[in-house]
Amino acid sequence: MRLLVVEDDRALNKQIVTALEQAGYAVDTAMDGEEGQFLGDTEPYDAIILDLGLPKVDGVSVLTAWRREGRKTPVIILTARDRWSDKVQGFDAGADDYVTKPFHMEELLARVRALLRRSAGHATSEISCGPVKLDTRSGRVTVDGNPVKLTSHEYRLLSYLMHHMGRIVSRGELTEHLYDQDFDRDSNTIEVFIGRLRKKLGVDIIQTVRGLGYLLDATQAQTTQAQTKT
Repeated sequence: MRLLVVEDDRALNKQIVTALEQAGYAVDTAMDGEEGQFLGDTEPYDAIILDLGLPKVDGVSVLTAWRREGRKTPVIILTARDRWSDKVQGFDAGADDYVTKPFHMEELLARVRALLRRSAGHATSEISCGPVKLDTRSGRVTVDGNPVKLTSHEYRLLSYLMHHMGRIVSRGELTEHLYDQDFDRDSNTIEVFIGRLRKKLGVDIIQTVRGLGYLLDATQAQTTQAQTKT
């Protein structure tokens, strides 16, 4: 999953980015509303963390512009402790959730996970596809209850596919959502990671749809699992 953090406090910005990257997300960052609005307009983020008290363009104006243009990216707003009116403004502008400063980083991470789950239609922190289970809270992946050790890029790839089960995901989309803007993107590496994932998981749940991309189909996974046991 690829996220954008728009926060002008350099220390807090760095803390948030570090925590998100350690949790396995690709993260871009902006220090003011003008840059943040531009990135939100031009890059395909899975979620955005947006401070409201930004220089150049305030957060409410940025969010209002995104929603007016039809951008549906989930947004968590950051607000000052004693300014409840900011929360109201933020929600009216189209925010999906808010976190009040100061906050515990674990709370922000939990809200990001919940927002990503809801936007993908999942109700709990554990996502299952046949014998494969991914716990978004712990970052743990298991197959038939047995843990599978993945690299950060392998985990990001599997997580994105599992969040979008039942839909064909192109290599280009995967490339856009797995790497931050500073990464030297090469869609050919996606094939490499897919191959590694298939080998490590040991079950045939990732289908290649020729000319279109990749598909995780829970029904196919269950069929494959049943055939294996038989």
